[in-house]
Amino acid sequence: MAGRIPRHFIDDLIARTDIVDVIDTRVKLRKKGKDYRACCPFHNGNNNSSFSVSSDKQFYHCFNCGASGNVLTFLMEYDGIEFVDAIETLAEQLSIEVPREETGSGNSQQTTYIDRKDLYLLMADITTFYQQQLRTHKNSKKVIEYLKGRGLSGETVKQFKIGYSPDGWDEVRKRFAISTELEKQLIEAGMLIAKESSGSYDRFRDRLMFPIHDKRGRVIGFGGRVLGNEEPKYLNSPETPIFHKGKELYGLYQVKQAHKTIERVLVVEGYMDVVALGQYGIDYAVASLGTATTPDHIHTLFRNTSEIVCCFDGDKAGRTAAWRALENALPYIQDGRTLRFMFLADGEDPDSFVQKEGKENFEHLIGQSMPLSDFLFQQLLAQVDMSSSDSKSKLAQLAIPLISQLNESIFRQMMEERLTKLLGIEHDGLEKLLPKKDSTKKVVKNKTTPMRLAISLLLQHPNIAYGLPDFPEFKELQLPGLTLLNSLLEICRESPNITTGQLLEHWRETPQSKQLNQLAVWENNIKEDKYEDQFLDTLEKFLNLHLNNKIEYLKQKARSGDALTSEETQQLARLLSEQKQN
Repeated sequence: MAGRIPRHFIDDLIARTDIVDVIDTRVKLRKKGKDYRACCPFHNGNNNSSFSVSSDKQFYHCFNCGASGNVLTFLMEYDGIEFVDAIETLAEQLSIEVPREETGSGNSQQTTYIDRKDLYLLMADITTFYQQQLRTHKNSKKVIEYLKGRGLSGETVKQFKIGYSPDGWDEVRKRFAISTELEKQLIEAGMLIAKESSGSYDRFRDRLMFPIHDKRGRVIGFGGRVLGNEEPKYLNSPETPIFHKGKELYGLYQVKQAHKTIERVLVVEGYMDVVALGQYGIDYAVASLGTATTPDHIHTLFRNTSEIVCCFDGDKAGRTAAWRALENALPYIQDGRTLRFMFLADGEDPDSFVQKEGKENFEHLIGQSMPLSDFLFQQLLAQVDMSSSDSKSKLAQLAIPLISQLNESIFRQMMEERLTKLLGIEHDGLEKLLPKKDSTKKVVKNKTTPMRLAISLLLQHPNIAYGLPDFPEFKELQLPGLTLLNSLLEICRESPNITTGQLLEHWRETPQSKQLNQLAVWENNIKEDKYEDQFLDTLEKFLNLHLNNKIEYLKQKARSGDALTSEETQQLARLLSEQKQN
């Protein structure tokens, strides 16, 4: 069912959640004054105080990279989830349902979303159905024999919730598409394929089914493997509102369940590799879902561990995949993070190797895996004949763009020194060629204007507008930013306890959002006990501007020869009196 989440529910959800508690479960905070500080999780810096979280404002901000927002923004950025998922995460913690309202009504700023909760429930039911089919279907004997032939125990199959999709064209459709609405949801979830004319049919047929879980343990998609030699060997769920294969990793949820602290993650290529390794006690393996190892994969993994080992085939395709992973990982490497590569012999994969050689020998290979630095230079030197100065120049051309992607760190310095030795030049010479990478973004400096000052004061201290009267004069003024200020005032004058985080939520996904976030953390150099006075003084300046504009208009009309009406004459006299008093 499609619908939008009511604005009042989002406001209430943020109001009932303490951003400090939510962030502290993911990034350890320490009290500093009235706020909380930590090392920013959104850039590769070493300053353990740059990331500030305000309990009063319900807002976070990094003084180095500029990352900022409320509790929903933090969950979206840190957990790598979308807006609706962030809302559902908070609602689940408070044990409340997320309501939906019909589209086409309410606030025009509100965005329409798919009701994902229904999709998650469907996927969970289908997972159970596939598990049942593994035991009860007419083909179950064949499937179980296949699993035994692959060396998998019943316990392992149960742990990974492996199932079987029947060989009919409409087994899932018959059982779950019991209404037109449900059929649409199943198509939306990628479980059915719509026919060109009408109707639909099952996407997965006669396959071993591997459910893919998200960070919260919900099934979001499937990988289906054929039992014979048909093609394609693996069929994955398509992109859906709840499944984005470039962001998800098969097995990561199980790894997080098995380890409170994840010392190392092994990245392999297939579902069966993850399952087989898990059976042999190597319960820290994940697999990309039919795609290359993406920047999102690397980013997610480094949020969970400090060591990643990528395991690939030793052939040309395997090394190409490893190189792509290396390129995607460079911006995320920093001191304390390790990326290494291991390559298996031709014809071997983790599944076959661990079954023949056992856990100890496989982990011995992991221990001998190649550091990122060695793999990078090995691949570059394979393209260069170092016997001539021209070839050394080519090495520089290949290496410099890669090293430049690294953040400033001891590791980057070591990479630069290694390159200078290979080139036979002084480090000073290399520095001229290497652009320095700034690991932080500079916060945009806002020019001080009365309007920016008023908006920043109101964003940072929304309570100063509570109870203020309406100012109809503002609607007549043609002043940049005044419409936005009016909208902010309208919300704040009726809400005595509204926080910065709640207020900013009203402008999510609008053109003004970025500027409002900047003004919410803008250092306006106003002393705390002067916030309200300064704000009211600024509003008075706008009212005086309106007064002066109105007087000038009436005077100009009189000067041009147009006689003022008696009402306009009285209005001018009154306005001049007010001007004199001011």
